[in-house]
Amino acid sequence: MKKCEEMEVANYTRVTEFVLTGLSQAREVQLVLFVLFLSFYLFILPVNILIIFTVRLDSHLTSPMYFLLANLAFLDIWYSSITAPKMLVDFFVERKIISFGGCIAQLFFLHFVGASEMFLLTVMAFDRYAAICRPLHYATIMNRRLCCILVAVSWMGGFIHSIIQVALIVRLPFCGPNELDNYFCDITQVVRIACANTFAEELVMIFSSGLISVVCFIALLMSYAFLLVMLKKHSGSGESTNRAMSTCYSHITIVVLMFGPSIYIYARPFDSFSLDKIVSVFHTVIFPLLNPIIYTLRNKEIKTAMRKLVSRYILCQEK
Repeated sequence: MKKCEEMEVANYTRVTEFVLTGLSQAREVQLVLFVLFLSFYLFILPVNILIIFTVRLDSHLTSPMYFLLANLAFLDIWYSSITAPKMLVDFFVERKIISFGGCIAQLFFLHFVGASEMFLLTVMAFDRYAAICRPLHYATIMNRRLCCILVAVSWMGGFIHSIIQVALIVRLPFCGPNELDNYFCDITQVVRIACANTFAEELVMIFSSGLISVVCFIALLMSYAFLLVMLKKHSGSGESTNRAMSTCYSHITIVVLMFGPSIYIYARPFDSFSLDKIVSVFHTVIFPLLNPIIYTLRNKEIKTAMRKLVSRYILCQEK
């Protein structure tokens, strides 16, 4: 019996590449999508880079909140760049392929950066708690050393999470079908075409990706709801209160945009649904680039600092 199993495994044709179906097969639709996504990417990407440089160069933006925002912008740039460049190139390629190693690398970085961002959003919620509930001790609690440690822990958590996903994928046999019904590699598509019973692997992946997303999402919403209640109950209608509430609303928007699609994709059995590609585009390309911008639109300090930076270093208009 053992010998027969070994012969069966030996007869497998090991998959060396995957074929991506992309977002559409129609040439006209692909050209429209290319122009749309390229315009969006080239417009939003520099704004995220500008946020990072603004926080770095402006001496007034020393609050831990801005340090965390710059890290969020960096992760969002990286996250969207994992899939967007190849997607844009593939619009002009008849046969969209990705090597097995390239697929695993894309999958690894997607979950590494994505999970790191989720943990960072949790850190940002703690930062708001310290600023609103412990204002006199805020500078002591959220010192630069602790901020760096929390960011490092977020990255470490994302790395461990991603290693688990990759370890589950690479041990699966891929013996024939190699078409992935999407424009990038992710566990939901790759597991589906494995030549083995993947029930146990799916269960672990749903638990490590889906359940964690749901728990963090609920916990973050409850945290911000508590902070909003505290602000309305113990503060007046002054400028500082309005600014704190505006910041909380921005964070809530980012949390919903980040966790909503993630829950839809990972917190269910890995079956194919008609909305999968649309949700994936928003989850991996559009929302990550929009997140820091959504925050800055409600923050006068950083908008003013960005204008000064553009005037001084790009337009060369010294004041």
